[in-house]
Amino acid sequence: MIGKSLIFNPLLLDREDTMTQGPQAFQTLKPKLGLFAATAIGVGTIIGAGIYVVIGIASGLAGPAIIISILIAFGVSMLTALSYSELVAWLPREGGIYEFAHELLSPFFGFITGWMWLMSNVFAGATVALGFASYFGEFVGGLPTVAVAALICLVFTVLNYIGIESSAKVNSTLVVGKLVVLAFFVGFGALFVHPQHFVPFVPSGSGVLYATVFIFFAFGGFARVTVIAEEVKDPRRTVPKAILLSLLISLVFYLFVAIVAVGLVGPQALAHSGSPLATAVQGTGYSSAVYLVSLGGLLATSSVLLTSVLGVSRVAYAMAREGDLPKPIARLHPRFSTPHYAVVISGAAMIVFVLFINLKNVVAISTMTMLFYYGVANVAALRLERKARRYPTAVPVLGLVSCLLLLAFALPASPEAWIAGLAVLALGSVYYLSRRGRSTGPSNPIITG
Repeated sequence: MIGKSLIFNPLLLDREDTMTQGPQAFQTLKPKLGLFAATAIGVGTIIGAGIYVVIGIASGLAGPAIIISILIAFGVSMLTALSYSELVAWLPREGGIYEFAHELLSPFFGFITGWMWLMSNVFAGATVALGFASYFGEFVGGLPTVAVAALICLVFTVLNYIGIESSAKVNSTLVVGKLVVLAFFVGFGALFVHPQHFVPFVPSGSGVLYATVFIFFAFGGFARVTVIAEEVKDPRRTVPKAILLSLLISLVFYLFVAIVAVGLVGPQALAHSGSPLATAVQGTGYSSAVYLVSLGGLLATSSVLLTSVLGVSRVAYAMAREGDLPKPIARLHPRFSTPHYAVVISGAAMIVFVLFINLKNVVAISTMTMLFYYGVANVAALRLERKARRYPTAVPVLGLVSCLLLLAFALPASPEAWIAGLAVLALGSVYYLSRRGRSTGPSNPIITG
């Protein structure tokens, strides 16, 4: 299977046939999403809590040169995005990087990649839910943050349960709403920008490259649409376009928001704020503008959480379909055509993390896991046969090298988080080996309605 294009690989075609033929076949997911909805999923994942928090951290490190950090992070993201575009055009299947690693590297490597993806996004989803609860507290005081976070996880689990069309419509509405708020921030805030805040542009001892690490993770999620490829119309064309469009749209917003935010109050004021955009717009002197920008924070965290539940459930579904997770997780709801067990488990896992787990080091764990599976994507792209490639070999090579360099810059001060990440990796390895050890033959799960 290694290095073969789907078009030229009968083994892959046989695998797909087993999902659609005979009484023991899988139910198939239905392609319902067009380019707009697919792109909105990418934008909804990228322009989330990151733009409301990470810009403050990065500004403190790079000063006004955060603009350079954004451009570098975009370039690094684009390299890996091009690798993803090649891979999804080659194999447009549910599960994204899990499927690519499974087919091009090895079943074990595929499982570990999917496992790390799941853990990263469950942690991230729980964190975003807590972020939503914090913003919500600014509007409705006195409510327990944890309870609000758990409730919003439940709401979006129900939404994903009843169908991807409803989830996509809600996500598109949230995305449009938060982009309108950010456009207001840029347009209104530009009237109050102070040029002196950009001098010096590159402060002495500026951490432009270190800031790039944080901005890169703000761009993270550009490949989220690959995990729902089977639910997108004409995925070989639509999904690669959605990946690149979501990155370009996000770049424009990140650049203009960063420029206006720095110009309003200066980089150090942003760095010392837990809600930098709200702090920045306070520089205009209009309290109603602060209220509106905070509302954008609610919309931003909502769309990220919605796509987190969606993404985790689809990767879990793909892994169960291959036999790497318990087979019932791959069942589809007879009415809604959603992997309902996978959706419920995904939402429940996020609620558990919200209620019981200390998420202090979640950013460091997510950092490790994201660089892991983005690096895997570039390695997988290198294994594609020449006829399946769209870009020069230098693209995945540079993508892999850039991921490794960012990993070097991202080594956190908290070693406990990295120990936890390695523990998750070890736990997944033990699970896989014990599950395969109990198997008496090739996996051939029977999943029907």
